[in-house]
Amino acid sequence: MLQRKALRHLHRPLGILGGVILAMAVFSAASAQEPTTEETVADLVSALDTTWLLVAGFLVFFMQAGFAMLTAGFVRSKNTANILMKNMIDACVGGLLFWAIGYGFAYGASDSANGFIGWGSFFFDDPAGFASWFFQFAFAAAAATIVAGSLAERLKFSAYLIYTVVISGFIYPIVVHWAWDVNGWMSAFNEDPFLASGYIDFAGSGVVHMVGGWAGLVGAAILGPRMGKYGPGGRVNAIPGHNIGIATLGMFILWFGWYGFNPGSTLGLTGGLAELAAKVAVNTTLAAAAGGVAAVLYSKALTGRYDPGLLINGILAGLVGITAPCATVDPWAAVIIGAVASVLMYGAVLAIDVLKIDDPVGAFPVHGIGGLWGVIAVGLFSSEAGLEQAGYSDPSKYGLLLGGGFDQLAAQLVGAGAIIAWVVVTAGILFLGIKYTIGMRVPPEEEEKGLDLLEHGLDSYPDFGPTGPGVFSPGA
Repeated sequence: MLQRKALRHLHRPLGILGGVILAMAVFSAASAQEPTTEETVADLVSALDTTWLLVAGFLVFFMQAGFAMLTAGFVRSKNTANILMKNMIDACVGGLLFWAIGYGFAYGASDSANGFIGWGSFFFDDPAGFASWFFQFAFAAAAATIVAGSLAERLKFSAYLIYTVVISGFIYPIVVHWAWDVNGWMSAFNEDPFLASGYIDFAGSGVVHMVGGWAGLVGAAILGPRMGKYGPGGRVNAIPGHNIGIATLGMFILWFGWYGFNPGSTLGLTGGLAELAAKVAVNTTLAAAAGGVAAVLYSKALTGRYDPGLLINGILAGLVGITAPCATVDPWAAVIIGAVASVLMYGAVLAIDVLKIDDPVGAFPVHGIGGLWGVIAVGLFSSEAGLEQAGYSDPSKYGLLLGGGFDQLAAQLVGAGAIIAWVVVTAGILFLGIKYTIGMRVPPEEEEKGLDLLEHGLDSYPDFGPTGPGVFSPGA
């Protein structure tokens, strides 16, 4: 009994003592792990830049929805599901291929990497680089999606699966390595740029848009035009898309996504990059607006009407044109670049019709020619202050039209020529290989009835399509 009372009396002091010891241990551990002010600031800076890169990547990926709506609106209703399915599979294939090999060819660094190709980081698994991988994947998916518009309404889905693998996994990543990797032979980030500051393409007029646009041109030329597009005597027959409303929605989604594409290419916000991102956003807006206004004016002057399709593509051409120089030019130059991109786009529409190359959504005029103009515009309009703010190595070699000499323009022309040559040769081999093996084109009867019905077994608009009972369905 006495022993129990003694233990009860000792219980409270021992409990208090144990609590004190535990508290001291927790406090000591917390003190030992408490980060310094410098570490806290560094962590916040890293978190802010990573968040910016992720959000920008989300916006660029959302452009897939824009491409889907744009191309669906510009094709006929009987091919809507087909073009939407191609846009969806681009994102899926692009994700897997860019993870497995594409990122390694673009940015992989090892003893085997060189100026032509990266080598390493295959099946990417570096947590420190996940944000960068995601941002670059969104760009890769966009490049492959551009091609779909040029080949719409007559390409086999099986052929599409093959070419999107090759573009996402090989053709596009090689250009990325040349232009954006520190080891790339023409990269502005190379320690020893080949001319002036090297090839400057801030957000991808050449790297992304020219790759997609020129690959689309090659594919369309090999595939041939849609039935009924060109008549005797050089006559061009209009084949209007089925829904200008969703095409317009697609354009606005793409414009919105471009604020991830261009400002997001600062790759961060700290260290003065927030100010640069704001400037890029302003230039992007002005170029798009100027491209749209120019399209309204020349469509009325040349065709006698205000063409909404040309307005859509004029805005997009302005966006493509400003993508390379968006960080290095002043706002007044962005207006000129956007307007000229729009005019050149329309000229390209007329030119490919003369050549009887059928591009249903205008992918080559918008992306191929708009992208080429954007690359050239860097060498014409970049200011010394703009090059310095964007961090390029030799700001003294600025735009030719501003008095900076020919050097930067020469670098841009070399870079653009290299991209075009690479894409035309590799895409030519790719599409010819497909044509003479599994075939590229659907049979004439399938093209006439629509790819939705025979390639996918459905009507996009079942109430009004060929299998439905709606008032617009053909009679029995």
